[in-house]
Amino acid sequence: MAMMPKRVKYRKSQKGRVKGNATRGNYVAFGEYGLQSLEPGKISAQTIEAGRVVASQSVKGGGKLFIRIFPHKSITSIPAETRMGKGKGEVEYWAAVVKPGTVLYEIGGVSEELARATLARVSHKLPVACRFVTRRPTL
Repeated sequence: MAMMPKRVKYRKSQKGRVKGNATRGNYVAFGEYGLQSLEPGKISAQTIEAGRVVASQSVKGGGKLFIRIFPHKSITSIPAETRMGKGKGEVEYWAAVVKPGTVLYEIGGVSEELARATLARVSHKLPVACRFVTRRPTL
């Protein structure tokens, strides 16, 4: 697996519900332009990696890409045709829990047109609706 935590605090994680808006990680901090989530959801490590590959191909070495999310949550499932009981299933994949307002990717060192095109290509890979955002001017 590409992206997964080195260790976790608890062996089993519960499903939970994604509710509310993001209060942390909801502004562009590292680059000039970002991709912000508009919906709650879970984004798998493979999807995050696919977005990284598309962005790096689109930018072609110019500029810097920042990934602001990390897959901390394990998603499990028991095999089909298994009887009830026998405990929780094996980890199928790792996912990042995303709330509305979370900045997923950031890009810097490129023009706005290239950043807009690159992040549009990345957003096509993601299972949540996203929008293009820019860095707020500092006071």
